[in-house]
Amino acid sequence: MLKAGSSTEDLWALTSAEYALMMTKNRANRLGFAILLAFFRERGRFPREEAEVEPHAVNALIRRFGLPSPKTAKTLPTGRTAERLRAEIRTRFGFREATVADAEMLTAWLRDHVAAEVGSEIEPLIERLETRCRELAIEPPTADRAGRIVRTALRAHEERFHASVYERLSSETRERLDALLRPDKAGSDNAREDTGGSAPAVLLKLRGSPGRPSLASMQDELAKLELIRQVALPADLFDRTPPRELEHCRWPVSVEAPHELRRHPDAARLTWLAAFVYLRARSLTDDLVDLLIETIHRIGARAERKVERELLDDLKRVTGKQNLLFELADASLAQPDGMVRDVVFPVVGEQKLRDLVKEWKATGPTYRVTLRTVIRNSYRGHYRRMVPQLLAALEFRSNNDRHRPVMQALELVKRFADTKVHTFPPDEVVPLDGVVRGLWRDAVLETDAAGLERVNRITYEIAVLEALREQLRCKEIWVVGANRYRSPDEDLPADFDQNRDAHYQALNLPLDPERFITDLQAEMRDALRILDNGLKSNRFVRLSSKGGGWITLTPLDAQPEPASLSALKAELNAIWPMTSLLDMVKEADLRLGFTEALKSPTAYEAMDRGVLQPRLLRCLHGIGTNAGLQRMASQGSGTTAKDLAYVRRRYISVDALRRAVAIVADRTLRARNPLVWGSGTTACAGDSKHFGAWDQNLTTQWHARYGGRGIMIYWHVERNSLCIHPSSSRPHRPRWHR
Repeated sequence: MLKAGSSTEDLWALTSAEYALMMTKNRANRLGFAILLAFFRERGRFPREEAEVEPHAVNALIRRFGLPSPKTAKTLPTGRTAERLRAEIRTRFGFREATVADAEMLTAWLRDHVAAEVGSEIEPLIERLETRCRELAIEPPTADRAGRIVRTALRAHEERFHASVYERLSSETRERLDALLRPDKAGSDNAREDTGGSAPAVLLKLRGSPGRPSLASMQDELAKLELIRQVALPADLFDRTPPRELEHCRWPVSVEAPHELRRHPDAARLTWLAAFVYLRARSLTDDLVDLLIETIHRIGARAERKVERELLDDLKRVTGKQNLLFELADASLAQPDGMVRDVVFPVVGEQKLRDLVKEWKATGPTYRVTLRTVIRNSYRGHYRRMVPQLLAALEFRSNNDRHRPVMQALELVKRFADTKVHTFPPDEVVPLDGVVRGLWRDAVLETDAAGLERVNRITYEIAVLEALREQLRCKEIWVVGANRYRSPDEDLPADFDQNRDAHYQALNLPLDPERFITDLQAEMRDALRILDNGLKSNRFVRLSSKGGGWITLTPLDAQPEPASLSALKAELNAIWPMTSLLDMVKEADLRLGFTEALKSPTAYEAMDRGVLQPRLLRCLHGIGTNAGLQRMASQGSGTTAKDLAYVRRRYISVDALRRAVAIVADRTLRARNPLVWGSGTTACAGDSKHFGAWDQNLTTQWHARYGGRGIMIYWHVERNSLCIHPSSSRPHRPRWHR
């Protein structure tokens, strides 16, 4: 009831003094007094309703102290008796009732110290309010009054924040922000001619994902970023603003139509637009870096597939090459002065010799040369139209001097991007070490007419891009203005340098890097030694000569299905033979009410929850199953796809879905019967799995490895705890549910 992990007997145990005080009460009031006393001691407040007092806790009190059982379901005292008992308990613990002055003090405290940290969620703020009251020995106000205090503090904090941001915006910046809510002047005339109506607002152009990597998507994202940069927000406008508060300001701009945003006060509207522009610029920069990385990958991947396909069409593996060698040697020694057609062809055959040459070309140096040629032609003929524009729009930096050659190479590529020179000038310093490697090492250098080695510019650009891709993926090189590709120093706590010892101690890591490396090497050697010793005696494992030594595991025999599981399946099929997934989602919501976590980010909700709930369930079903909103609206529900799209845009967000999922996961794990599911003490982890999804899925992303949109899921189970989190490019934090 009160503290997780504590037994009921411990929670409701009374001291000798408390027991003596209870025994001074009327016999009919002893149970109610004991409940109020124990509850107040643990929570610093009295129970507000009977549901907060669990029946097994009341039974524990009755058994422990021999109290009479209540004649009705009501166990809490009421009326003047309750007031008298509560006053006595407050006096015993040194508490007092909250006054009007206390409410004003608590409102100011929440506004100044908590609202920015916690955000706009009411329940966490009420919890902090009650904790503060316990610290000050004040009985917390009633639930309704606490809610009013929290909302007043939130509104005061937001108004002060909006005013501070508004004052820091120049008149020109305010005008440019408001211009986002109006049609684009440059394209409004064309839009009226094409559509016969008014042009859409500029803000609508800034929404949406980039889609598949292509020249068109890259140009669209660059145009969006240029629009946002023209707003010219102050560089340090949101430096001290928590990310949660920025996201709270951004969300109304993402869900409300432009004409609705114009109705808000100037300070609130411009603050929201500024937060949207700030965060959208960071996300657009991330999207452009993703496009760059995926484009570089696509250049090489497509070239490899093309070369392999062409070579495989002609390739025919020749068997018995050693015997052919001996036969060729024997025939050549027998007739050293003979003609090849007369001596060699009768022994081996002309076609077989041609097949040998093709196989050597496909697996030898010819393959590398052909692959380089295809990549170079593909880059020069198509991809080079987009890559220099991306490099010019992004500002790359590195905190590691080891990668300085790549940074110098990038600057060199940018300077010569608009030129038509075939090779770099002889007096130009061209970094090669640490930049050009592998496939391109012997291809970037050419010899000119004067016999001097020159660096081929196009080939060098490809090598630089491949080096850049690798360094971006491991954040050795970062991008100014990005979020996921930001400086790795920003990932550290702000006080990391000052409290380095405390942070390393929390991570259980040594400060000395040599000791860390030595310990890690020792740990790896011990693990490899255990593996090596175990392989020799394990009859289910064997080493094969394939690929230089593969470890082959013997497949495990399938275990028989437990009888209880078979009976459970049969019972479920008998009770619910044709239950749809939508019915299951609806039943879960009726029992748990998880759709209550899906709320509008605006200050009010005009739609009745009775109308909103089925629309939310249909949206969740359509998004989760990839059925889409159009199909969910065509099932005779009386709801149009436009209605569902409105609900999807306004009520369903990543944070809201996390809260809803937490409700379902917690109650699911709590409802598990250990006799059926076991205690769950075995720890296991699942590697990432790619699930296809439509663009409207909140965590969807384009993945180059799979060539399509979807979500990557990891899962971990350990000690009755379940963690499910996406390996999406967004900075989502995994959540453990017990």
